[in-house]
Amino acid sequence: MKKIYNLENIDLLAIEKSLKDGKLIVYPTDTVYGVGGIISSEETIKKIYRAKERSFKSPLIVLVSDIDKIEEIAYIEDKNREAIDKLIKNFWPGGLTIILKKREWVPDIMTAEGDTVGIRMPDLDIALKIIRAAGGLLPTTSANISGEKTPRAYEELSEVFKNRVDLLIDGGRSPLGTESTIIDMSNKPKILRLGAISIEDIEKVIGKI
Repeated sequence: MKKIYNLENIDLLAIEKSLKDGKLIVYPTDTVYGVGGIISSEETIKKIYRAKERSFKSPLIVLVSDIDKIEEIAYIEDKNREAIDKLIKNFWPGGLTIILKKREWVPDIMTAEGDTVGIRMPDLDIALKIIRAAGGLLPTTSANISGEKTPRAYEELSEVFKNRVDLLIDGGRSPLGTESTIIDMSNKPKILRLGAISIEDIEKVIGKI
């Protein structure tokens, strides 16, 4: 049976157990609403793709609860370490997703068989608590069927999509209401998607891209 929580009645211990049992959760982040599941289960990751009707050629990102979690799932190469440290200092927690070379254990299905993974630390307390309940790493994508409008508030979630998950967190409206900016730092810095953070603000921090 689907369980719906709000910020007043949320039960993080129950959520932790459900996530470890392979359940899917829809929850608010600072950017938009996301759908996620435990990283250690490939079947759970497949469920995320099926719920979203998403091509397996499109990778998920991983939300982290803490900066220290980055190097559990990715490598920070020395040539880009200074720039990455500056990006994290200036824009995390917040609306910047950083792509890095992934660790070997990270499921290939989650990264579309690629050797990189997108990582972000959201700036929303309830999101961070849910990520911690999942062990500090939570594979995530926006909580909508591919091609449909991205939900920026609980009321914008489609009934069809809500019926495809096990846990729902009603956290009202996401503060930013726009997707994260994505920057690839696995080699030469490259902006892959503009969103909450402008390229001008990024270039003030790490120089011309």
